[in-house]
Amino acid sequence: MRGMSWIPNRWRRRRDAAPGALSRALLEHFPGIALVVDRQGIVLEASVGSEARVGRRCHELDEDPLGGALVRGLAGCVAAGGDWQGEVRCRIGGERRYQLAHIRALPAGAAPRWLVTLCDVDHLVGPARDEHARLRLLEATLGRLPGAVFRLRQTPRGDWRFDYLSAGVEALCGLSPETLSAEPRRWLQRVAAEDREAVEGELARSAIGLTPWHQSFRLSLSDGERWLEARAEARRVAEGETVWEGWWLDATERKRVESRTEALVSTDMLTGVLNRRGFRANGRAVLARAERHHRPVVVAMLDLDHFKALNDTYGHAAGDITLQTFAHICRDCLRPYDLIGRIGGEEFAVMLSDGDPDEAQGIFERLRETVADTELVLGEECLHVTVSLGLALVPPGGDLDEALNRADLALYRAKQAGRNRVVGP
Repeated sequence: MRGMSWIPNRWRRRRDAAPGALSRALLEHFPGIALVVDRQGIVLEASVGSEARVGRRCHELDEDPLGGALVRGLAGCVAAGGDWQGEVRCRIGGERRYQLAHIRALPAGAAPRWLVTLCDVDHLVGPARDEHARLRLLEATLGRLPGAVFRLRQTPRGDWRFDYLSAGVEALCGLSPETLSAEPRRWLQRVAAEDREAVEGELARSAIGLTPWHQSFRLSLSDGERWLEARAEARRVAEGETVWEGWWLDATERKRVESRTEALVSTDMLTGVLNRRGFRANGRAVLARAERHHRPVVVAMLDLDHFKALNDTYGHAAGDITLQTFAHICRDCLRPYDLIGRIGGEEFAVMLSDGDPDEAQGIFERLRETVADTELVLGEECLHVTVSLGLALVPPGGDLDEALNRADLALYRAKQAGRNRVVGP
């Protein structure tokens, strides 16, 4: 019949035979805490075994009796009706344990009442919450590190995505973790144009050989240039994807220190020009750039004439002043990007960074004439010095040491021909 429910006869007989048996069983054997409370949370009735653990009000179970989840849940049920369920951390038997709480309004009687049940789920929730707390602590720690931890993934098709980026990446490259997660290649767009090809090449080699990615490169940012150092290990994962796990560090200050140190170890302390080591290192870089553009480069060996006699006659202090004056004249006659180095004693080397070889003869002639026209006043003495020069041409892909040897032979011919002259290649 409509409005009636069918109940098996055996259940009907048991219910009829033992009215309230289920209610008594739940009341006596409920594994958690079951309470009947009024709108203020005052306990009106408690399940067997709960009495000793519950105070006068159910709020006293809550870790925060004034505003905890249980307090808010009951207040919401009283105000809006309906049920409430949630996790609550309760103080039970001197311990703080997580409980699954359920609050439900009971059928209206003489006064409104609510059923509150608490089931212990600390063995399930506690470890997960503790692990989550440790992860939050780890995340906060990583965010405070002077750099950024990352996990970069590359598919066989070359697509990128970041599985993880710590918050420090924003301070490094001005892009948030969320931005880079959405657009993984944005950081590469901020790599200085002259370094971008090298970065992509190094990542490609690392992906092919599963070798570490250790590289320093520059970022072009709105507030200037910044050096970044990448250190990451590469490994292959499922479906042929490559994963790099490592960190980026701000290497700007270290690069500045290295640059200052390099300048010190590459500079002749007397004259301020490059020393032999610095000239060779910078010279090879100039030749590499010239090779990419298929241009020859002119090098010259320069030697002050009769310098030993000047030293013997006027002393080493006079010799030092002469060398310093000569270096100053060279810097004035050459362009800022040309290289000049003191190779030894009174011997210097020059490399023209660019320019037509036919123009080189005129540049060095003007330098020779300027030296010859300079008067050097030493006390009451007024001296004139001259310089001899030998030139050599380095073709694209040529060797610097071999070119310097040819320039030295040309310098020898200039000396043999009477000094104070330029001998070309």
